[in-house]
Amino acid sequence: MSSVVLDKVTKVYPGDYLAVDQLSLKAGDGEFLVLLGPSGCGKSTLLRMIAGLEEITEGDLWLDGQLANHLAPRDRDVAMVFQNGALYPHRTVRGNIAFPLEIAKSDPAMVRERVTELSKALHIDETLERRPGTLSGGQRQRVAMGRAIVRQPKLFLMDEPLSNLDAGMRTELRMEISALVRSLGVTTIYVTHDQVEALTLADRIAILNRGVLQDVGTPAQIYNDPATAFVAAFLNSQQLNLLAATVRTPQNQYVLLDFGPHRLTIPWSDPRAYAISQHTGGQVLVGIRPDGLVPVPENFEGPSFFGRVRTLEYHGHEWLAYVECGVPSAPVPEPPDRRAPANGHSNGSGGLGGLVRRLFPGREEQQHQDQEHVGPHAGSGIHRRSDIIVRLGGRPAWRPNDAARVGVDISRIMIFTESGARIDPPRR
Repeated sequence: MSSVVLDKVTKVYPGDYLAVDQLSLKAGDGEFLVLLGPSGCGKSTLLRMIAGLEEITEGDLWLDGQLANHLAPRDRDVAMVFQNGALYPHRTVRGNIAFPLEIAKSDPAMVRERVTELSKALHIDETLERRPGTLSGGQRQRVAMGRAIVRQPKLFLMDEPLSNLDAGMRTELRMEISALVRSLGVTTIYVTHDQVEALTLADRIAILNRGVLQDVGTPAQIYNDPATAFVAAFLNSQQLNLLAATVRTPQNQYVLLDFGPHRLTIPWSDPRAYAISQHTGGQVLVGIRPDGLVPVPENFEGPSFFGRVRTLEYHGHEWLAYVECGVPSAPVPEPPDRRAPANGHSNGSGGLGGLVRRLFPGREEQQHQDQEHVGPHAGSGIHRRSDIIVRLGGRPAWRPNDAARVGVDISRIMIFTESGARIDPPRR
């Protein structure tokens, strides 16, 4: 087994493109750590730096207590599984799996025995004499895993190994990866943009955005107690309800979240109340998951929103209701984009925006007017509907155009600053 420590690691590509920014992270012995985030957030770059396929611009990488910044890839005892399998097309399945042991000049009898045992564990023993071109996508990924596992490395690195497979195959292979890796007890760092993969596979999840580490914790911690609004919104099967509110403390009796046409009251007995009250008179962002809302009768006296059902969506196992309530959704705050060229600020004439201005004179002024029209919380001039999304389960309680009152589980709302940071510190 091996531990991995990243200490303020930064990666800058030519052109001053900042891909990873001052990232510190640790994967313990035998841990299954998942790197999660949207495309282009720096996950694969981080994995390639650990493997030695990319140089580290700044910071230190420690593998099992040894500084590894300048170690050659072959000296790191790391096995990597890529998105496309990267198999040798001229070799059979047996030859692909056995290749690392053959290079190491291992005993041929031991090689045959280990390949046979591993192929049975991966359910590809009937394909040993076939070539990769004749295999399905799932079989090729199993072969790639077998080739990585066969020499029993100290560290597994997996770069979105299931992204090219259909949903059923991903589910099946996901369970096999989890069982196999844990049975071997090898430290594993797994890259994905799929929230379900992260939640089902990980011992801990590290979420990245624009090269910046947003949060680290167990799946339950990250989901139930996110550190930022971005994490809460990204790790969500349905769109997060993110609403802007003004904090008030009327006569110091309680904390009030004022949404304009709606208000939610937080009693002083709530452990979050004091931290929220420090923002009295200012604006905060309130995150509410669709399953934290429930249809209630019109005469309900608890915390609630009211509005009209704009539309219903059928998802097979559940319905979602879009209730128009007069509070526009707030955009998810993003970290500052520090990946623009550091040696030359944009003068407004380059890039996509400059191209649009050259091709469509006057468009910039119209966009400015549109942005003023939709208000400060619309974000980037894009109109955002004043809908609250409510999860209804298997049988809808409403029909389109029905008047609706939505009960709010106050214990499940999440309060963030306008920059997206949690107001009450997450528990880790």
